[in-house]
Amino acid sequence: MIGVDRRELIAIFAGGVIGALARALLVEASPHAVDGWPWATFLANVLGSFALAYFATRLQERLPLSAYRRPLLGTGFCGALTTFSTMQLELVRMVEAGESALALSYAVASLALGFAAVLVATALVRRARWAR
Repeated sequence: MIGVDRRELIAIFAGGVIGALARALLVEASPHAVDGWPWATFLANVLGSFALAYFATRLQERLPLSAYRRPLLGTGFCGALTTFSTMQLELVRMVEAGESALALSYAVASLALGFAAVLVATALVRRARWAR
């Protein structure tokens, strides 16, 4: 593999394993029917949005540069924890089951809370920097 940093790939893999296991635990703890709120995916996406914003801001603005933290935490962990495709599939299934209002509320809540999580995480990292 020309031009590929194997240690970076290992970092992505390790983070991905941890993120995928965390997501699997959420799904196992909170199964749902097509006419119910998909809490596992919702929580994974909101928590993942918070974590990605926290890690990205902290790594970019507060910690010394590292070649492996971003791939481990951002690409690996957060990438495996969050799932846009599952959210889309759940939305389609809700609409097909006649649960359009539930689908709309799920889509709006997912986007709004994900965005809010990013704002909060970024503000927390930056506030901690200025508090010193």
